[in-house]
Amino acid sequence: MFYIHRIQNADFSKLKPSSIRRANAKAWKMQKRVAEYPSPSMEKVENIDISVRDGEKIPVRVYKPSKETQLKTIVFYHGGGFVLRNIDSHDDLCRRIAKKTNALVISVGYRLAPEFKFPIPVYDCYDALVWASENCSKWDGNPSDIVVMGDSAGGNLATATALLARDENGPTISRQVLIYPCLDARLKYPSIDEFKDGYLLTKDMMLWFVNHYASSPNDILNALMSPLLSEDLTDLPPAFVSISDHDPLKDEAEDYYHKLLEAGNKAIFKEYKGTIHGFANLPRLSKQSNVLVDDIAAFLAD
Repeated sequence: MFYIHRIQNADFSKLKPSSIRRANAKAWKMQKRVAEYPSPSMEKVENIDISVRDGEKIPVRVYKPSKETQLKTIVFYHGGGFVLRNIDSHDDLCRRIAKKTNALVISVGYRLAPEFKFPIPVYDCYDALVWASENCSKWDGNPSDIVVMGDSAGGNLATATALLARDENGPTISRQVLIYPCLDARLKYPSIDEFKDGYLLTKDMMLWFVNHYASSPNDILNALMSPLLSEDLTDLPPAFVSISDHDPLKDEAEDYYHKLLEAGNKAIFKEYKGTIHGFANLPRLSKQSNVLVDDIAAFLAD
């Protein structure tokens, strides 16, 4: 994992997104060789460009795991700090989730910062949810059983999408699955400093991500960027919140879980022992990666 080590130990204040993206592209190739098994085959995989509200288009990838109909539909948002990664980087994870849950998975290639700062990625993700609800039946998805799901920054976008769907009378979301989500851009929780170095995701990385994602300093207080700061967390879909036990985001994920319960929502929380941020994408290196996928399947089947 040489390139990941280089990224982790870089001086982020001196690096441009383009250079980090090049290093990440090399890291993905390394990840495929040493951290992933051969990906499950699908009944059908299709790449499509969909329109979003400003007239631009974004890519989505549709994974149909079987010939069955009326499939649960998962709208998946990839991680990468709002700046990095894409549909390809999370292809294996989406395939494993689709196969294990027997759900239609629609992976969303929202536009990335700093070229497209907050709140553009949020609305890309919400518009993709609306598109999925209107079009998933073309691939035998069930528009009455839609799940939002994401890891890290994608977990943040899934929470923001759930808030928007509630407030804008959007598509009904049956469940939300948040995989080590980032939920408070103030970066104030104790675990941020407890695990600030040496566990893949560093505090310096997170500061770099926030600074590239935010359009202004006030954005970090916006509930669509920091869902933990929302004044109203009522009437949200049942949630599965998962976290690594060696993750800077550990405390905020657990706090969000408790706030969901306090607001009257149903929620499950699980901490995966002996893991670091990003373990969902590393099934060969972490047995807990497949345990997580099994737990997601059980949550969605319950």
